[in-house]
Amino acid sequence: MPTPKRLISLETRSPATTIDSRSAAFLAANIAETKKAHGTVVLDVRDVTLLADFFVIAGGETSTQVKAIVDAIDEGLSTLGYKSHGYEGKKEGRWVLLDYGDVIVHVLQDKERTFYKLEQFWNQALVVDCKEWLQA
Repeated sequence: MPTPKRLISLETRSPATTIDSRSAAFLAANIAETKKAHGTVVLDVRDVTLLADFFVIAGGETSTQVKAIVDAIDEGLSTLGYKSHGYEGKKEGRWVLLDYGDVIVHVLQDKERTFYKLEQFWNQALVVDCKEWLQA
C-alpha cells in the first residue's frame, strides 16, 4: 500500500495554497527538460527512505548548463512558494543538490553522474515513467 502523499503548505505565498511533493518533483523535472537537461529521472523513494518522497536527477553537459538548470528549477518552484531548505555544489556546478524537504533535486555533469550512479544506488526506488511527468 503506497504511503499517502504529504502536502506542503505554502505559507509564504498564500495560506490556502498547497502543492504536493509529487507535483513539485514533476514540475522540477519538466523545468530541467526545458533547459535541455538530459537523462532526467524522477524516483519515488517514499518506500525506500525517510529522506524525501521524490528524487529528481538530471544531467547537464557543462557547469554553466547545470547552474542554469538549477536556477530555473529554484525559480519555478519558489514562484509557487515551494522554498528550498538549502543547496550544495552550486559554485562548482558539477553536482548540485537542491533540498526542498520532500523533494531532493540532483543536477550533475556527465562525469559525476557516471561516477556516482545515483540511479543504481537508489535501485530499490520506483522510477516514475516519464509519460506521467513529461509535459507534451
